[in-house]
Amino acid sequence: MKPLTFTLRSEPGERLDLSGLIPDRLSGMPVAEIAGLPIGTSRSPAIVGDIFKITGADAANIVFAGGSGRFDFVGAEMKTGRIRVDGDVGARAGRRMAGGTLVIEGKAGLQAGSGLKNGRIEINGDAGEGIGGPMAGEIHGMTGGLIIVRGKAGHRPGERMRRGIIALLKGCGDYAGLNMVAGTIVVTGRVGHYPGHLMKRGSLLFDRRPADLSPTFMDCGRVDIAFPALFDRYLMEEKILDRPLLGAKPTRLGGDNAVLGKGEIMFPRG
Repeated sequence: MKPLTFTLRSEPGERLDLSGLIPDRLSGMPVAEIAGLPIGTSRSPAIVGDIFKITGADAANIVFAGGSGRFDFVGAEMKTGRIRVDGDVGARAGRRMAGGTLVIEGKAGLQAGSGLKNGRIEINGDAGEGIGGPMAGEIHGMTGGLIIVRGKAGHRPGERMRRGIIALLKGCGDYAGLNMVAGTIVVTGRVGHYPGHLMKRGSLLFDRRPADLSPTFMDCGRVDIAFPALFDRYLMEEKILDRPLLGAKPTRLGGDNAVLGKGEIMFPRG
């Protein structure tokens, strides 16, 4: 059975809320009914058929043929199945996902994976600010799952993160892991200012020493523990990296001692 495919007719004239186009909701729905779903955000919202040509029938495997920075909430609250976008997406892709896989071949806007509960998000381009973080008024950001960004991420990745893994493969902006409660953030490439600022627990794993750290992190020296080797193996088995990140006896910094101080930053010994 061919994937349920939404082929973009032309650049949309308004921002689109695509949260309804997920496997959980489209399973068993006739194409004519799908075409009539409202997805626009203006006073006279566009419907699916205005924006996309619909082909295929396998709602467990959805493809958006063509992307746009106006595609908001792609894969939001998805629980099962797979969505692939052949292009860019807008804000909050994968918002509160609880399962399944979302693959974005282009770049993603702000707060991709916001409130992620479970599942896997892969972004092959760059990602905007606040990846895996909370929306305004929320206590926690992501609470599980895996996010991989093969490009560069913006500021505040993993803000208030509670569980899960974020891997950023071409660096990130400032305040990685801001107010982090737990979980793991992996970064290869340059890290911006003050990673781990006010983090309570959790792990920030880098391929180099950060240039600009908060003064409330303590140098714990080189550590000889099992975790680095085990996590390196996980990263390679999941095909996130093709080489070890930390190696043997990495350097560990403990903090942020301005708060609970049970978090850590680790990077290979230099």
